[in-house]
Amino acid sequence: MESKKDTGIEEILTGQATNFDFGLSATEAAARLSRYGLNEIPEKEESVRKRIFKRFWAPIPWMIEIAALLSAIAGKWDDFTIITVLLFVNVGVDFFQEAKALNALKTLKGRLAKKAVVKRDGTYQQIDANQLVPGDIIKIKIGDIVPADAVAVSGAYLQVDQSALTGESLPIDKKTGDIIYDNSIAKMGEMEAVVTATAMNTFFGKSAALVIQATQTEKSHFQKAVLKIGNGLILLTICMAVILVIVSLFRHDPMLEVLRFILVLVVASIPVALPAVLSVTMAIGAMNLAKKQAIVSRLAAIEELAGVDVLCSDKTGTLTQNKMSVTKPLLYNQFSEDDLFLYAVLASRKENNDPIEIPLFEEIKKKKLDEKLVTYTSKNFIPFDPISKKTQVTIAQNGEEFTIIKGAPQVINQLCSDISLKNKISNDVESFAVRGFRTLAVAVKTSETTGFSFVGLIPMQDPPREDSKSTIAEAKKLGVQIKMITGDNQAIAKEIATSLEIGSNVMDATGLRSDGTVKEFSILAEIIGEALYKKLSPAATDTEIRTLKEDLLISVKKEITGANLLSGHIRKHESEILEIIEQTDGFSQVLPEDKYLIIDTLQKADHIVGMTGDGVNDAPALKKADAGIAVEGATDAARAAADVVLVLPGLSVIVNAIQEARLVFERMKSYATFRISETIRVILFMSLSILVFNFYPVTAVMIILLALLNDIPIMMIAYDNAKVSNTPVRWNMKEVTVVSSVLGVAGVIASFLLFYLLQENYLHITFPDGDTQNAFIQTMIFLKLSVAGHSTLYTTRTGDKHFWQKPYPSLKLFIPTFLTQIIATIVAAQGFFMTAIGWKYALYIWGYSLMWFFINDFLKVRTFRVLARDKEV
Repeated sequence: MESKKDTGIEEILTGQATNFDFGLSATEAAARLSRYGLNEIPEKEESVRKRIFKRFWAPIPWMIEIAALLSAIAGKWDDFTIITVLLFVNVGVDFFQEAKALNALKTLKGRLAKKAVVKRDGTYQQIDANQLVPGDIIKIKIGDIVPADAVAVSGAYLQVDQSALTGESLPIDKKTGDIIYDNSIAKMGEMEAVVTATAMNTFFGKSAALVIQATQTEKSHFQKAVLKIGNGLILLTICMAVILVIVSLFRHDPMLEVLRFILVLVVASIPVALPAVLSVTMAIGAMNLAKKQAIVSRLAAIEELAGVDVLCSDKTGTLTQNKMSVTKPLLYNQFSEDDLFLYAVLASRKENNDPIEIPLFEEIKKKKLDEKLVTYTSKNFIPFDPISKKTQVTIAQNGEEFTIIKGAPQVINQLCSDISLKNKISNDVESFAVRGFRTLAVAVKTSETTGFSFVGLIPMQDPPREDSKSTIAEAKKLGVQIKMITGDNQAIAKEIATSLEIGSNVMDATGLRSDGTVKEFSILAEIIGEALYKKLSPAATDTEIRTLKEDLLISVKKEITGANLLSGHIRKHESEILEIIEQTDGFSQVLPEDKYLIIDTLQKADHIVGMTGDGVNDAPALKKADAGIAVEGATDAARAAADVVLVLPGLSVIVNAIQEARLVFERMKSYATFRISETIRVILFMSLSILVFNFYPVTAVMIILLALLNDIPIMMIAYDNAKVSNTPVRWNMKEVTVVSSVLGVAGVIASFLLFYLLQENYLHITFPDGDTQNAFIQTMIFLKLSVAGHSTLYTTRTGDKHFWQKPYPSLKLFIPTFLTQIIATIVAAQGFFMTAIGWKYALYIWGYSLMWFFINDFLKVRTFRVLARDKEV
């Protein structure tokens, strides 16, 4: 139990009408929630009216609207009707798909909601942060994003980063009575606080207009590349349109008809659906990832996840079960087992649910020491932090005070005054480590002792997860190299890495830092110094030699640190560090800055790096990684910095996420190839027909119908089956451009060949006059373009394989695309909005299109092989 609050703190608690020991009751909290509302900043969403209106007010809709207006002026009411239908269908489909993507993101965001540890009805519990109300007693610990404005009322120490709110560049130390701002990040320490303001009444809420930035969807390399191609296609289309206008002026063609046709042609050629397809495919992929318990906080990260070739994985909770179990402890200085566990628990906090501390409380319960525990009063509790690697607390009992420290054995051992035990303790820790045990050390200092006395070692084992070994093997099959990263010592790290078949080459991370070489020199100095001393003083005792080594170590470190040595002696060359990191299977004794260095070095060598983490100090590394992954149970700060947040423990979730990301990538790649080739087919064939033969191969209405029939079902590519690449995937612009161009040019050749056959009447069709022949040819070409259009998608979706090879198309893609081709066939055969060609010639077109479908497929496979051969050369 904490010490009593001073008068000022009591006044703050009274002002909020709350009690520190009890908190608010559930009934009172519900009443305040209805009075103050949810603790969240309302997001400004566009109204449905505005979202619909903006789809009519943009360059592409303007062109469609002008085309409709010109049709009305010319009296072409059939054309006007179809163009208007195209406009509204485009708006409807785009609006529907955007709504689907927004709903998907909203669902994902809900799963990433902040949590808060709050005292209700006398006990701490975890709730959604939006349920907090003024008067709630909350606990703020390292890694938390502060959920509301609050005043610190208990605890010794808390350091917060509030730079995003106040502009202060350095973290700020907080003490009791200080206000802690909503949305600041707890960097170190732990305190309890009373909530004073929520939602828009917080400092953050009042400054929302200045602080909150509009969420911008960051575009991935893939999206940037495809949109760049889209812009190139738009430029090509506009250039061809200008040429057509100029030629028509010289030919004295009716300009109204020409402008109407060209506007429609531009609309059909420009990849209007490109952004919608990309966003929907990403959103559907994100939802599928969520089903696999991996929540994407940044859609563009899906591409990076698909390309990850090195995954730096945390050990605890990811590769292991994160369920520590206590084994037989070692005791020192005549302390008992009861003393050891009692002291360990006094330096812990049950409500924190720390996986290291949970088994300690279980052991106390087994030993029935609960009653004894309540006789102690906790004062000046300093929680664990990854820098000092210890927890410290001052305890009062019966008027006497003593201090307990608990943490990493090497740290606790150094702080103790038991010089004679130091080597034995180090050897015992090493012995436990070799057997895969992690040890927790406990020491105590009383008023009767001048320094800390080592109480004992508590060995704990966190066994590997049952699926870790098989999952790592699966990851390796996918071309992903796993590098284990842990703060544990080298022996434990090597034991786990070897048992999971990650590899046995585990390195102490100090070797990567500037002090790595200093350490090497120090060890060398110890060895040489000991040898010389034994030579000069053969009668020296072990104690004298040990004292000499300690003094020598301090002197050498001091001299080397201040010496002006060559840079290569102090820090390894970057290429040497890269070689070490690439060849190493795991790293032990890792600090947060080591993670950042490892990621940065690998990225400079053109690796795409995934990184797992859970703590506030992992946030920089998670941000730096191409795919930052916050593991299950991660702190708020880590979750906020990560691209992907896991809601289940284990590595298998990450491997599943990589596989799903690669599926999404393949879908987008096949769509991009299809869309580029189709634009080339349409714009080149139409333009060359008009320029060279002075013949309009299709009418404006036909172009509109083609655009409708092509774009509507293409959205279903987001649900298509796709291959999972056995190697990390990257965006290859050259490959997509070349394959798309080959298929596009092949389509132009096929269309001109059909035009030639029909123009020369090789099918022996009887026409009453030339106009009828031209109209008939236009319908035939319309049907060919429609059937061949979606056929191209079935060619591009299998990549470098033939279309009949797996993966087969999903029904969600096949049914809509096949139905649109049937609709186009009925329209052409029966003559809706065009001259009828009958079922006989409709079947001819199907046969002709299928023949070219096979030709295109073989051309595609051949092109991929040539590109692969060039790449090898």
